Amino acid sequence: MSTKDFIEKDYYKVLGVPKDATEAEIKKAYRKLARENHPDANKGNVRAEERFKEISEANDILGDPKKRKEYDEARSLFGNGGFRPGPGAGGGAGTFNFDLGDLFGGGAQGGGGGQGGAGGFGGGLGDVFGGLFNRTGGGPGAGPRTQPRRGQDIESEVTLSFTEAIEGATVPLRMSSQAPCKACSGTGDKNGTPRVCPTCVGTGQVARGSGGGFSLTDPCPDCKGRGLIAEDPCDVCKGSGRAKSSRTMQVRIPAGVSDGQRIRLRGKGTPGERGGPAGDLYVVVHVKDHPVFGRRGDNLTVTVPVTYAEAALGGEVRVPTLGGPPVTLKLPPGTPNGRTMRARGKGAVRKDGTRGDLLVTVEVSVPKDLTGKARDALEAYREATADEDPRAELFQAAKGA
Repeated sequence: MSTKDFIEKDYYKVLGVPKDATEAEIKKAYRKLARENHPDANKGNVRAEERFKEISEANDILGDPKKRKEYDEARSLFGNGGFRPGPGAGGGAGTFNFDLGDLFGGGAQGGGGGQGGAGGFGGGLGDVFGGLFNRTGGGPGAGPRTQPRRGQDIESEVTLSFTEAIEGATVPLRMSSQAPCKACSGTGDKNGTPRVCPTCVGTGQVARGSGGGFSLTDPCPDCKGRGLIAEDPCDVCKGSGRAKSSRTMQVRIPAGVSDGQRIRLRGKGTPGERGGPAGDLYVVVHVKDHPVFGRRGDNLTVTVPVTYAEAALGGEVRVPTLGGPPVTLKLPPGTPNGRTMRARGKGAVRKDGTRGDLLVTVEVSVPKDLTGKARDALEAYREATADEDPRAELFQAAKGA
């Protein structure tokens, strides 16, 4: 999360809730919008995917009381005239001159006459918002600060059988990722004593002017955002403090996942540095086809052959289910070929724990060879229905068109 996001983005507007919304109202709004804009429900809709990301980002901030408090304080600071940037803002009551480096981490000390004016500030506001944007506090003279660093997100793939996808499964997942180097304990230095980067003074970031008195930050080019530089680089990690690591995890795939679905497992990615949180693991699920069953959303599908007599006269038909006992469906007399019936609760598992249905499509089976009594009976039926023309309405409709 960058400082610019906190300044410009209105997360309350993204979720459509007032600024005094309760946690329950925020959660309810997020769930509603997430369902409407979820990529699984909007295949190929780029706008819905971007909207889903915005909603998730807003929920990450407003759904966390600590982050929400920091966000509200930062927005209040800029929205109520508490920050008036620009050169030459000295001497006046209530004015001070500093850039965003002062506010979000203690850059240069307060300048101009604002230090002596009534209501002015002698230094940056880093000690006021010490934890804001994951920056450690400390005013001028606090010394170098090395910050925690979040681990990277990683992505993996897993292939499940049709049944595993419907019922859920625990699968082993072998992953290779970057982790703290064991040879140097993640310091990047052979002796374990790296020095603080002189360019960024241990922050891992450098200021970049953007005009109008504002200053944005970029990762430090000398230490690559680590805040530390190895005097004697480790032979294994070449001073980066990170090395390739392989591990096998037992990952629980929830019931009801679909082919191509992307599952997020928080904190299962690359470990962080200096006490920083681990990244996330994203698992892309592939599902094999089933020889009998198909899937349509939360419902399973199956095609069941029936005899002509069963379709014409009606009867009871046993139908297989996935992983359970067969069910019996009653065919009404005159059931047409291709008719679909529903066996409730025999489908895929939904997110709320309930199940979809099994959609059973009837397919009239025509025998290839008829002999003896069966052929005689069918010949007698043909003679008895010789006056009926099932194609009469077809030709009449074609003529009328």
